[in-house]
Amino acid sequence: TAGPSSCPVPWHNRRNRPGDVGNYSALGHERCRSVGRPGRAAMSLLEQLTEKPWESVRGTVVGLHDGRSFPLPRAKVGLRLFLVVVSVLFSLFIVAYADRMTLSDWRPLPEPWLLWPNTVILMLSSAALHWAWVGARRGRIDIVNFGLLAGGALAFLFLAGQLVIWRQLNALGYFAAANPANAFFYLITGVHGLHLLGGLVAWARTTAKARRGEAISRLRASAELCAIYWHFLLVVWLILFALMLLT
Repeated sequence: TAGPSSCPVPWHNRRNRPGDVGNYSALGHERCRSVGRPGRAAMSLLEQLTEKPWESVRGTVVGLHDGRSFPLPRAKVGLRLFLVVVSVLFSLFIVAYADRMTLSDWRPLPEPWLLWPNTVILMLSSAALHWAWVGARRGRIDIVNFGLLAGGALAFLFLAGQLVIWRQLNALGYFAAANPANAFFYLITGVHGLHLLGGLVAWARTTAKARRGEAISRLRASAELCAIYWHFLLVVWLILFALMLLT
């Protein structure tokens, strides 16, 4: 019987790189030495069958992953999902409004003149918060503080104007239960005001961070979320305002 030294090198070793020939030769001699030793040969075969060459590759890929499922921060993803839900809600209001106004008992209420300046106030509030976002991106904490304070103050002024409009309509006898048009006006403006009031909670937290001297890098995301939300509410209000003017 030929000894281990006479065992030929496997054919695939001859086609490998020169630097790898030694390794494959050693492997071939090791297999030859296992001939006649069934236990050792079985162990060698078991090791080859249970080998997982993809483990090292997977470890490299996992090491390169940052652990997040989305490239966007969770707060921004959550805001976008919330805006989708709110968009569906107001879309349903608009559809119901357009369908209900076709009935004979619909009596349009007079156009409150205060809606015009109130719309301008909300536009200025949105612009101020956008300016705060720009200041955060530029690293200007003074612009951030000014934009946040101006945007929040104008938002409170908008809500106060909406309450004044409600009081004026009630004083003229346009109650919510008197007519479907009145009820829809109070419903739509009230829901919009509640969403703006909820946004002021996030605005207050962001403003508190800025007043405490929070790092500008941490304020940037909060200012961006506030600006996006205010822009969204402005677009919703312009659509509702145009709907009420046209009908």
